[in-house]
This record gives sequence, C-alpha cells and structure tokens, in this order.
Amino acid sequence: MNTRKRCTGYLAPVDFLPQLKQELKNITAVHDRLVIADGPPQPTVWAENIWYDPQIIEAASIGAAASALTKIQRNWWPYAWQLHRRHTLIQEKLPHVAAKPLNFPQQLKLAQLGSFTLLTPTTMLASAQCSSPFPNGVVSFVEDTEGPPSRAYLKLWEAFTQLGVWPKAGDRCLDLGACPGGWTWVLAKLGADVVAYDRAKLAPHVASMRGVTTVKGDAFNATPDRVGRIDWLCSDVICYPERLRDHVRLWLDSGLCSNFICTLKFQGDSHYGVIADMLAIPGSRVIHLHHNKHEVTWMLRASSPN
Repeated sequence: MNTRKRCTGYLAPVDFLPQLKQELKNITAVHDRLVIADGPPQPTVWAENIWYDPQIIEAASIGAAASALTKIQRNWWPYAWQLHRRHTLIQEKLPHVAAKPLNFPQQLKLAQLGSFTLLTPTTMLASAQCSSPFPNGVVSFVEDTEGPPSRAYLKLWEAFTQLGVWPKAGDRCLDLGACPGGWTWVLAKLGADVVAYDRAKLAPHVASMRGVTTVKGDAFNATPDRVGRIDWLCSDVICYPERLRDHVRLWLDSGLCSNFICTLKFQGDSHYGVIADMLAIPGSRVIHLHHNKHEVTWMLRASSPN
C-alpha cells in the first residue's frame, strides 16, 4: 500500500463539476466528478461528498482489493465512474452495506462510510472517512406519491435530515413562496402550524390541512412586525438571492426567529457572491443538496435536537 502526500477528494453533484472546480485551489486530478486537490479540506459548497486523506491502494485482483479495504474498516461504497463491472465485483466481496431509502422523519444512527474508486483495474483511490454517511453523498427517501403537490418537498426532507432536527408539533413556521404547497405540506405533516405566503393559491388539499393559514400576497410582505414570533422560517421562493438575503437579515435582526432553511436560486453564476454573505452569518451552513437544482440551501439551526 502506498500513501499519497496529503490531499482531499471532492465529489461534485451531477452537472455541477464546473462550480466545484471554481471554488477549489490546488487541483491535481479530476476523475469524472471526483476532484482531487492537494492539502487539507477546503471550504466548499458544491461538493456532495468530501473524501478525507484518500490513499492509493495497489491490488492485483478483485479479492486483493476487497481484502485491502476490509483491513482498513468495514463499511465501503464505490464511486464507479469507469470499470463498472470490476467495482461491482469488489463490492460484492465486501461486508454488506444497507443503502435503503429513508422513511422521513427518522432519527439516524449511521456508521462511518468510506468511499473507493478504481483509477485503473489494479489501482484504487480510497478514503476511509468521508463527510457524508450516505452512499456518494446521496440522500434518498421512500417518496410520497400522493400527498405533496410537487417534488420540492424532497428538498425540505433532505435539509431537515442533514440538520438532524425538524419542527415539532405546535411549532410555528413561516413558508415563503409556498405555492403549490410542497414545503407547507411537509411542515403541516410534522404537526407544525404554518403561515404560507404566496401570490398564488396553494393546492386545495394542502391549504385545508390542519394548522395551515394561507396569506395571499408577496412573500416579502411577511415581515416580523406582521407575522410575529416564529420557530422556523422556510423559503423556496423564486427570487434574486440578494432579495432573500436582505429579508433573512430583517428576521435575524428582529430576534423573532432562530431556525432557517432557505433556497438560494441562481441564473448563471452572477449571484454566487450571496453565498459568502450567507456563510458570514454565525452558525450558517450552505450546501448543495442532492435534490437541489441550480440552487443551494442555506440553513441556520438554533434549536436542540428532537
């Protein structure tokens, strides 16, 4: 086994390799969506999974590859960007790792999951420790095909799962740009009271859910003085990210809300500077969720876990 000089791997979400490469320094190699950069981990928004201190492992056979991995730790998952059959054969010789979709909401106790990839048939790059406990950073769910009026609900499920906390029964939530109601549906199903702002109407079955109050109008009219104290501010509103940033600051300055999950939507890269503005808020996280499109999610958590 040979050890590389210290480096870090960054796995880009599908279709977002350019964004990841732009924010990283000292890139030494790119293996499809896996970017290798010299040095310790760098701050990144666009990585779906980070590989810490990956090692080069030479293994002449499939059995030797599996043996080398299991000597390091039990749980591994392949990133098979080439040599797909060989990756599968190695994985079959490793201890089984369950990768079942999650039933939201559920508290997770996930074991550390390493990642490996074949650079050649006999050369692996492997990292025993990764930033995500999910296979290649992908959070998947048992989907609800009847309740939510759009697939946007998956973003909120994923955001809550990443935070490890979500609204509980009786919490008061504000949903900005709620139509057609996917996020409001998630919040109401959790038992929260939801004030849903949008110019358009919510799907009738969502608007009639227990605890849902709809307000027709501009989402940015939902100011602290009009809404009052809330436990969560959630926003998937379509707008320039600067406008959402300013609205969030208004709520932060008011002290009337401590928990936030907001989507920052982009057209091109001209508004990426807002990411740094949001990260400057103490306690903030900005990540590209698996269920995000050309957008990222800003999260701020102040409450205790459920």
